[in-house]
Amino acid sequence: MIKHRGFPGRLPSTDFQFTIRRANPKGATPLIARERFRDRRPADRRADIGFVAAIWACFGTEPFERGNLDAGRLSWLFGREVLPAEDPFDPESYEALLVLDEAAARRSFPEAFRAEDE
Repeated sequence: MIKHRGFPGRLPSTDFQFTIRRANPKGATPLIARERFRDRRPADRRADIGFVAAIWACFGTEPFERGNLDAGRLSWLFGREVLPAEDPFDPESYEALLVLDEAAARRSFPEAFRAEDE
């Protein structure tokens, strides 16, 4: 499992985790597309914004390996803002390649790109 150096471990001043410390000996948690409802808590939305901003800052629109990125946090974005970058895609692999869909991410989380736009 690759560890993404420079990627924040969590959203500052919160317990929202962005990375994991070590691989699960039973195998990687599968990525699934979780449904986001409009009534999500503001803190959850801030975590999504922070995670998208971190992905954008570290990888841009280049494909990246899942590695030590948290499966739970990725699953909130998977299938919409974060897409598989390979076919066939193995959702249970730490080596799976993903890519940020910039257009979808900008539509869903414009706040994640504000610092760059100014």
